[in-house]
Amino acid sequence: MISVEDIIQTILWILAVLLSIAIHEYAHAQYADWAGDPTPRSQGRVTLNPIAHLDPLGTLLIIIVAFLGYGIGWGKPVPVNPGYFRSPRRDWALCAFVGPLSNVVLAVLSALLLRGLLLLEAVPLPSILIDFLLVMVLANIGLALFNMIPLHPLDGSKVLSGFLPDVFDRRYWGFQMVYGPIILYSILILPLIGLPNPLRYILLPMYEFFGKLLLGV
Repeated sequence: MISVEDIIQTILWILAVLLSIAIHEYAHAQYADWAGDPTPRSQGRVTLNPIAHLDPLGTLLIIIVAFLGYGIGWGKPVPVNPGYFRSPRRDWALCAFVGPLSNVVLAVLSALLLRGLLLLEAVPLPSILIDFLLVMVLANIGLALFNMIPLHPLDGSKVLSGFLPDVFDRRYWGFQMVYGPIILYSILILPLIGLPNPLRYILLPMYEFFGKLLLGV
């Protein structure tokens, strides 16, 4: 039987993930706008309003699977046209990178605020605030690491292209567009059919390392 505490924790995770995804997408839109691409602004994406960045189906899945104990979902991708970028090679990779970077910043700020509040032992603090900050740290570490996986449609595929002689190399993107999603989604569904997720053995140690680094435990 699900307890009230479990429900509250799940709701906190949902809120933290939705907020973090919205800021992640805003970071993409803001950078593209700064780099000279008018597309995100024309689409109403250069805003901190979470509604502008949340995909209806992706949000619904985040909510549903949060209660099932297996997280999957997504935000609304920010449309960009690299043809407008002042420096297409640089800005293509950096526009992708600032999304995960925003999650790193959120994780660090949440950890600093959490550790600062915990130092004020004489000041009574709502436990739900402490729990939410803790969830923000952990959720954003997870989002940053996951989005840096170098498989399309994740940001890592674009960041990786920045290390290639041509960030728009047709052979690279031909492979990524066709096989990237197939490989990624095949890996993600493995736990649903009782098989281990190989990404777990790569991402989990990193997740635990950064969690301990930021939280000091």
